[in-house]
Amino acid sequence: MQLVVGRIGRPHGLRGDVSVEVRTDEPDRRFAPGTALATDPASAGPLVVESRRWHSGILLVRFEGVTGRDRAEDLRGTMLVIDSDDIPPPDDPDEFYDHQLIGLTVVKPGGEAVGEVSDVLHHGQDLLVVRRGEPGAAEVYVPFVKALVPEVDLVKGILVVDGPPGLLDPDEIA
Repeated sequence: MQLVVGRIGRPHGLRGDVSVEVRTDEPDRRFAPGTALATDPASAGPLVVESRRWHSGILLVRFEGVTGRDRAEDLRGTMLVIDSDDIPPPDDPDEFYDHQLIGLTVVKPGGEAVGEVSDVLHHGQDLLVVRRGEPGAAEVYVPFVKALVPEVDLVKGILVVDGPPGLLDPDEIA
């Protein structure tokens, strides 16, 4: 599975530098000089980082062979991706990468399956987007906190949600 670590934005200057919208917790590692990054679309890459620097909170990257503003402009919108197999597991057993959570079956504490994690949103608080099993059912947003999600079992492919009535099934509201 490929994971997006950045998106190329507009050119910066005339020498081929581009701004990169960072989508990784480890930008210094992912964009280290000499690092080759696959791209989406694949025809744009792979791209090898020649240099990188931060400027006013924006990551500026120069890729090998990209020597002018026109070539940099051609890369705008290109996604920079890595293979999920290249990422070591987190040191903290309660920390997970988004791709590990997406696709897990969501169950209640008693084991009743109620849906599947379809996305993870990061908006101040991490939210799991749960697609419920019933046809036409709306998605449910579950805060990804230990109090509501006491168990994540990657081996079994399940995530336990122990929420208040109505969180996973609006008909449960008292």
